Amino acid sequence: MNFQLNDEEIRFQQSMREFALTELLPGAMQRDLDENYEETYDILMKKAAPKGLLGLTFPAEYGGLGKSYIYFVLAMIEFCRIEVSFGAAWSVCMSLGTVPIWKFGSEEQKQKYLVPLAKGEKISAFALTEPNAGSDSAMQESTAVADGDAYILNGRKIYITNAGFADTYIVFAMTDKTKGTRGISAFIVEKGTPGFSFGKVYKKMGIHATVQRELIFENARIPRENLIGKEGEGFKIAMTALDVGRLGVAAQGTGAAMGAYDIALKSAKERVQFGQPVSANQGVSFMLADMATQIELAQLIVLKAAWMYSEGLPFSKEVAMAKTVATDTAMETAVNAVQILGGKGFLQENAVERFMRDAKILQIYEGTNQIQRVVIASHILK
Repeated sequence: MNFQLNDEEIRFQQSMREFALTELLPGAMQRDLDENYEETYDILMKKAAPKGLLGLTFPAEYGGLGKSYIYFVLAMIEFCRIEVSFGAAWSVCMSLGTVPIWKFGSEEQKQKYLVPLAKGEKISAFALTEPNAGSDSAMQESTAVADGDAYILNGRKIYITNAGFADTYIVFAMTDKTKGTRGISAFIVEKGTPGFSFGKVYKKMGIHATVQRELIFENARIPRENLIGKEGEGFKIAMTALDVGRLGVAAQGTGAAMGAYDIALKSAKERVQFGQPVSANQGVSFMLADMATQIELAQLIVLKAAWMYSEGLPFSKEVAMAKTVATDTAMETAVNAVQILGGKGFLQENAVERFMRDAKILQIYEGTNQIQRVVIASHILK
């Protein structure tokens, strides 16, 4: 068993740290305050895409760099150590919006859609959640009815990350309502399809510099060749993509926890109270010790899950554990970082306040941490 990154992985990690400090840090606070997600997508397409980051883990034959998911996790941690919003947008492009095509798409679909996504020419989105279908996917109300050489898609999707900026959407709808989850099918829907429009942009507690928006389908005609896999395979496709998405969220949590800890540790060392640094107070030093320990544990389990997926091993239990541990750690670490900074931590001029707001969604999206515990329990109680 080897816990050491190899030289190439270390160099990549360092380059991603440099990218985050150079491209994300200068405007991160202002993007959050202004809710300026346009700039995030500008960085994604003009700075990250040319480096091959939108195709990091996809095979070279489809325009990617062919790296393992260890690289995905390393990059995500460094991005979210500075700005969770950027990591959230990038994560969808690397998992939910592309894995369904990569793992289940036809060769024609891969050439038409995956190649430009992996090359960074376009970005993607994933549309599963509905007003009455969150954790319970069987409550889908969107429908896709076969009509000759197409499907007629009707319905509404909510909380869709990258909506409006994405060119390619993975959309789930019922092709047979009588079959529950076995009646869900997956489709590739292109931006600009007649009958496909965008609804409201959501105002949120955190991740202000990324967009979540409503999708509306009104008799949108989707070519039959845009069905991914077979009818009724949508739930399996969604769950496969969500496992990879949860790996991204787990890395987001690890990065956010590191970012909050970095600031808290620096402040505790530099701020003097009662004639000594705040870190000399045992209560504070123990908080920092616990934060560092939990971050180390989160990073280890996230890297393990990434290694397992890269090796082709079943990892649903491990990635659910990683998502739970890392995002709970992010929330607790950010709260404690605010506490250590005191009144200053409550101000928007300090990033710990942003990390605290951003961390909350990590415990919720791509499967709440309560659902992760359901997944874990289903494996250990077999």
